[in-house]
Amino acid sequence: MRLICINMALFTASLNSGSNGNCYYIGNEHEAVLIDAGISCRETERRMKRLGLSMQKVKAIFVSHEHSDHINGIAVLSRKYKLPVYITPATLHNSGLQLEHQLVVSFKAYEPVTIGSITVSAFPKFHDAAHAHSFILTSKDVTIGVFTDIGIACKHLTDHFAKCHAAYLETNYDEDMLQKGRYPYHLKRRISGGMGHLSNRQALDVFLAHRPAFMSHLFLAHLSQDNNRPELVHELFTKHANGTEIIVASRHAETQVYFIDGSYFSVERPKTVVENGQVQYSLF
Repeated sequence: MRLICINMALFTASLNSGSNGNCYYIGNEHEAVLIDAGISCRETERRMKRLGLSMQKVKAIFVSHEHSDHINGIAVLSRKYKLPVYITPATLHNSGLQLEHQLVVSFKAYEPVTIGSITVSAFPKFHDAAHAHSFILTSKDVTIGVFTDIGIACKHLTDHFAKCHAAYLETNYDEDMLQKGRYPYHLKRRISGGMGHLSNRQALDVFLAHRPAFMSHLFLAHLSQDNNRPELVHELFTKHANGTEIIVASRHAETQVYFIDGSYFSVERPKTVVENGQVQYSLF
């Protein structure tokens, strides 16, 4: 059995994923960041506590864009925990967020930001927002991507997806369900028109064409409540998983904590253990 060094790993959980709120936790044993915070401060704390994750390890919030389901909890979280908020000027201007000036930090695409031993890199995406970005996070050669709210699978996305040991990938809607559903035409066009969201089929095409051999986990994210079903998309991707674990990130609850060790060929991955509010790991 190949032993795995905890210092060379990241762990992650989706605290919520969907149009009712998005928040993703990614960290190591020393520090962590939140990608978006679209659920309330209280609910974020509650879900992290259930997972044995500590807010004291969270060192920053990164904001993908200004839509309310990505920012609703940011102001209170930032103020309460004195967390810096990494946000572009255009996103801040269009968000209406009231943040303490000293806690606002601007970022630019392709200029890495270092948070302890975690490196966060942003890149632009096609979405109907002022200055939308996706992110990849790397620590000790392990990389996790957060790719949601994407209108088309452009080269920015596919190049970064191919670097990831784990990724959150948007599977917003089933194309048949959207077209036959109750949404008005203008909303259907917004969702599927290239500046909205990725369909199950579009996301599967990304997975099949650009998945690296070392991708151990794929989180299916930002599912529509009306135009998709968790069991439908899980079955679709599982058929083609080829060893990658497929997880549907819920719009109603947090996932478990997943350990991303960067060692896809290890005999057994460590299990998550929570003791005294701290996440620990065991190979047994």
